[in-house]
Amino acid sequence: MVHFRLHAGVLFFTVVVLFPLLCSGIRSIPSREGNSGAVEVLNGYRFAEAPEYRNGRDCPVLTSNGRLVSSCDPSLVHIAMTLDSEYLRGSIAAVHSVLKHASCPESIFFHFIAAEFDPASPRVLSQLVRSTFPSLNFKVYIFREDTVINLISSSIRQALENPLNYARNYLGDLLDLCVDRVIYLDSDVVVVDDIHKLWTTTLSGARVIGAPEYCHTNLTKYFTDVFWSDPEMSGTFTSARRKPCYFNTGVMVMDLVRWREGNYRGRIEKWMEVQRKSRIYELGSLPPFLLVFAGDVEAMDHRWNQHGLGGDNVRGTCRPLHPGPVSLLHWSGKGKPWVRLDAKRPCKVDHLWEPYDLYIRNNKGYHYSRNDHHHSS
Repeated sequence: MVHFRLHAGVLFFTVVVLFPLLCSGIRSIPSREGNSGAVEVLNGYRFAEAPEYRNGRDCPVLTSNGRLVSSCDPSLVHIAMTLDSEYLRGSIAAVHSVLKHASCPESIFFHFIAAEFDPASPRVLSQLVRSTFPSLNFKVYIFREDTVINLISSSIRQALENPLNYARNYLGDLLDLCVDRVIYLDSDVVVVDDIHKLWTTTLSGARVIGAPEYCHTNLTKYFTDVFWSDPEMSGTFTSARRKPCYFNTGVMVMDLVRWREGNYRGRIEKWMEVQRKSRIYELGSLPPFLLVFAGDVEAMDHRWNQHGLGGDNVRGTCRPLHPGPVSLLHWSGKGKPWVRLDAKRPCKVDHLWEPYDLYIRNNKGYHYSRNDHHHSS
């Protein structure tokens, strides 16, 4: 059983401009650099070193070259996430939660996608991850924003226009070709179950992605009248072969072999081009995924994406947990738990995120040390 604990004190986190890294392509940053221990990141604010989580006796033996574990090791569980200064605190908490509850934490390989011109350079972010998780298997990839910038249209919330939100479209190009399957996670999640259970999801037939589906959701609200009044475009959902259901793209199991072979990056970009011309939806990166995949998704248990905990995209009001078991909590929407906790206006569900927060406050107030953590199996 998972025990969530509340911590006293007020959390505060600020991001300032560091030295941007100018890059000339999609490159990876070596993952074995920096020293262990708490690391000063931005303007004196630090993250604590996480506890060491080790594999049990029944876990696979990993193929390694010295200290490095190859991303091509077939026994690995692969997780892709974005990494940026704005959501850094969320990303660190998400990684911590995955490791804390994993049956084989050393058999997980993280693929972090960092923006080319983030205020905190990809190299600084890589050093931060290494200092916080000294034994973590990971690689940081630099995402060139001009890959997608000309395809992005304005959205209902400015944060949804960040080019890094579209990095999931390019995982087939970014990740090593030997990586044939990956779990994509948003940065505002915590996992409270063994991630290996999600990893073993079967993608039946020729399905490319798996995600919890919500077939009671009305898809009409996700697209404009321009879309629904065009028989050819709206026919995407009304054809007899598809029974489209809503799904959230913040948690997906992706078959990258089928993704690459089917050129799904190109299919998504095609709809983004239509959006630039005709304004067929108001949200950011979600609608193109619905247009390409809705009705052809491997339906997973809802416990793997308790989404919407951040409220709506405008006000970010508090929402309760949905009924039923929970394996993953997702603060999709405007409200983020670290922001609300810092502002002393937390929702009840935000306290479920708090135990995974590794942020250290340098001045008077809250200090989080590694001794506050205990492994739960």
